[in-house]
Amino acid sequence: MKAPRHYLQFRDFSRAEYDYLFARTRWIKDKFKRYEPYHPLFDRTLVMIFEKASTRTRLSFEAGMQQLGGSAIYLNTRDSQLGRGEPVEDAAQVISRMSDVVMIRTFEQSIIERFAEYSRVPVINGLTNEYHPCQILADIFTFIEHCGPIQGKTVAWVGDSNNVCNTWLQAAEVLDFHVHVSTPPGYEVEPERAGLIGTGHFAHFDDPMEACRGADLVTTDVWTSMGFEAENEERMRDFAEWRVDEDMMRVANPGAVFMHCLPAHRGEEVTAEVIDGPQSVVWDEAENRLHVQKALMEYLLIGKVES
Repeated sequence: MKAPRHYLQFRDFSRAEYDYLFARTRWIKDKFKRYEPYHPLFDRTLVMIFEKASTRTRLSFEAGMQQLGGSAIYLNTRDSQLGRGEPVEDAAQVISRMSDVVMIRTFEQSIIERFAEYSRVPVINGLTNEYHPCQILADIFTFIEHCGPIQGKTVAWVGDSNNVCNTWLQAAEVLDFHVHVSTPPGYEVEPERAGLIGTGHFAHFDDPMEACRGADLVTTDVWTSMGFEAENEERMRDFAEWRVDEDMMRVANPGAVFMHCLPAHRGEEVTAEVIDGPQSVVWDEAENRLHVQKALMEYLLIGKVES
């Protein structure tokens, strides 16, 4: 039995594979917009395992699998044996014998890696504390749609060095662009936790305004990610100067876009004027989760397809 291909972090794929996925996404999205049925995953089943709450991840994967002709099953760890102490390894062996692909949204990256080790089918990272590869897959496709190739461009990350930031840093290494990171003291990037091979594709800025200067994309996330709610009051104080506003967007390159993986807290990590303004592409970014994940599932289950 051939070992399955998993997608657990951004560096799991090569630049050539991403080039294919982005082209494939464009083709699949065009079919969707033309209301043309496309069912390459007929009779295939996606199992979605959630330990963390979700809106976009569940909707995009469930709708995407159904649009590809398959079916999706939602499992919450609170409502399954996983929430009652069943070993991850045992669950992986059972679930993967009854399905064709598994998406997991959980806490530690080690959980999804253990599951993948014992799975007979592809496993997709729907979010962990360390990485969020499907989000950045959608973000980069959105950038390409609006601005062209991302190679050689500059992304400004303002805020917490969280799972989304870590994934942007991995993507910069794979796709050869640059990330300017600005975080408050004590929240800096940890290269080992981010899974970086080198440090040549990112630079740290104490001043968020300087991080945004000359950027082609400015992006951020909530100040308090899931699992860190106990630190919320402290983070509100620490991040007060790291709010993306119109001044930051003005020093970015002409034509620069703003992204946010959502949900957003207007007045905290970003002003309403920016997220609802003309440079914001957050709604395209959110929709593109659907299209890139359809291309991803098709690739993992079928391989390359000639359009």
